[in-house]
Amino acid sequence: MSSHPQDLSPARRASLRRLGLLGLLSLAASAQAENGSAAAWPNRPIKWIVAYPAGGGSDFLARQLAPQLSKQLGQQILIDNRPGAGGGIGTDAAAKSAADGYTWLSGDNGAMVFNSAMYKKLPYAVSDFQAVGLMARFPLLLVVNPQAGFSSVGQWLSDVKKSPGKFSYASPGVGSPHHLAMELLKDRSGSFIVHVPYRGTVNAVQDLLAGVVPMAILDTAASLPQIRAGKLRALAVLSSKRVAQLPDVPTFEELGLKGVDVSAWQGLFLPRGTPEPVNQKLGAELQKALALPELKARLEEFGLEVTPGDAAGLSRFVQQETEIWHRLIRERKLAAE
Repeated sequence: MSSHPQDLSPARRASLRRLGLLGLLSLAASAQAENGSAAAWPNRPIKWIVAYPAGGGSDFLARQLAPQLSKQLGQQILIDNRPGAGGGIGTDAAAKSAADGYTWLSGDNGAMVFNSAMYKKLPYAVSDFQAVGLMARFPLLLVVNPQAGFSSVGQWLSDVKKSPGKFSYASPGVGSPHHLAMELLKDRSGSFIVHVPYRGTVNAVQDLLAGVVPMAILDTAASLPQIRAGKLRALAVLSSKRVAQLPDVPTFEELGLKGVDVSAWQGLFLPRGTPEPVNQKLGAELQKALALPELKARLEEFGLEVTPGDAAGLSRFVQQETEIWHRLIRERKLAAE
């Protein structure tokens, strides 16, 4: 049975007071050390993992942001492309990195939403990460080779529905936002088109240009230069509004196909356990960079929608996306191995 404070000797009470004081000092020292580490961070180069090949939309965004963030933080930022397994290889590498603020990850719908439903086993979990902030959305387009003979969405839809399985489409990979966007489109239109997954956007675009595949779902960053050059034709936008750089290209909603509203998106993530002051500092610097008119204009020129957001907002967004897309993946019995 514990003693009442009045029953303790003066020496015992003094000892307990010292212990309490030591505890408070320990907590204060711990907090000071964490704040100190944030104040000193970063004091060496930073690695930014992009889980897709160079040349795609994810790579484009990171390479546009890295020089500005490097300038703001005073340290070199090295882009580390680690493609494969629908973004799983690079994401796993980031998950196993030290939680010290020196390894960043560009996380997208694929790695942070789709993969946990598409793969039976993943080497990482979404809970291995903490959100920093949303960066941008990539509108997705139904794009065709001009020689394929599709002049409008109406004709395209009529042809693919008339001949199920005759046509194929390219995507940057199984489980990519582009792949799932077409699965949503097929679900809403009642069509069947064969999926031809590639190892990254660059390879998919090359075969589309060569006529190996007649169509693809591509993001604006990867497809706009080819569309402007007349080498590819955009039939429709898969998001709810038109792309400013392609004002004549309609949305599927406008064409009467409801429930087709999807885009690729990119958020910045850190390994779980990174000190909160570091997370907050990086989040603030990210929002500062995204607000710069010159950088924002450069991103928008390639069709990106700059969508800055804080850590809490990105976490909520990932949860909302998970609820929507896991249902579609289950219903369509989609899987990747």
